[in-house]
Amino acid sequence: MLVNYLRLLLLPFSFIYGMAVVLRKKLYDWGIMRSVSFDLPVICVGNLAVGGSGKTPTTEYLLRLLSGYKVAILSRGYGRKTKGFILADASATAETIGDEPLQYYQKFKEVTVAVCEDRVAGVKQLQNDHDVIILDDAFQHRAIRAGFNILLFEFRKLGTLQFLLPAGNLRDVFASRKRADVLLVTKSPVPLLHVAQQASINELQPDNNQPVLHAYLKYGQLQHLYREESRPLDSIKDFEVFLLTGIANPEPLIEELQKYTQSIKHEAFRDHYAFKHTDISKLKTAFEAEIKKEKIIITTEKDSKRLRATGFEDLLVNLPVYYLPIEVELFEEDKITFDELILNYVKSNRRNR
Repeated sequence: MLVNYLRLLLLPFSFIYGMAVVLRKKLYDWGIMRSVSFDLPVICVGNLAVGGSGKTPTTEYLLRLLSGYKVAILSRGYGRKTKGFILADASATAETIGDEPLQYYQKFKEVTVAVCEDRVAGVKQLQNDHDVIILDDAFQHRAIRAGFNILLFEFRKLGTLQFLLPAGNLRDVFASRKRADVLLVTKSPVPLLHVAQQASINELQPDNNQPVLHAYLKYGQLQHLYREESRPLDSIKDFEVFLLTGIANPEPLIEELQKYTQSIKHEAFRDHYAFKHTDISKLKTAFEAEIKKEKIIITTEKDSKRLRATGFEDLLVNLPVYYLPIEVELFEEDKITFDELILNYVKSNRRNR
């Protein structure tokens, strides 16, 4: 109830924010503010809300799909303590480039990963040595004109009342979806009923040239935080789970874990939260105080990048700490459509280097 009252108090500020967003949008649409385009394929993965729509696994899907090309990812590097253009290398940490870029760098060795607040300047640094550039979370960065925009919407949020910042978590107006080339509904239920699929389309009201496609999350095996060791999810049946997250929306992860156990103690922090020594020490104390023998600590893959920071290993190295990787997968017909759209765009816009 208190949250609802606070939201009402913030609505006037959301109205002012919305007016500023619309004005800025019009200035770009009218050409008063300039957008820069490039002569190579530039794919943008974005959303209208602040976090939680599945941009990271969607970007990783694109990297696997485009493995035959020389690909660079350009991110802002949210949460990093550095500024300017930085290429990821062996010395990179979550503090120098951000947790998501670090995840890309460590998983896709053949891909160039870079961070820069100024996307135009970043692309200029990368364009001569790459076939494709993927912009991570840059749909609102209108200074650059991507050749192909993928806009994500979380399935469970469609049809619900959402507010602009600061009353809600929308950073862009719903009308901005018209700039996208593909509207991708993520975290869809499996199986996806036709009536639910049609409801998404009705809610998004796409233009004739805007396909609405559906994707779902696919969970991998639990991976140990420090060792080359994995275990299947069904191995934690009826375990006491200590769940540690610093992501925008942990609900799908909790629902997945509840398929195996109802005993989940969740320590939730805000998205990209920089874990402190006291946070991890508190987690360790609670874990060791639990009398149940079958117990485990689980976190997300993104959070694992920050947990590996200096100082935490001494606290966690002797504990069963695992992270759970996720992938985005599209339903069969939508996968065919999506893959063809991406591959045809890259092929038809590729330049000779």
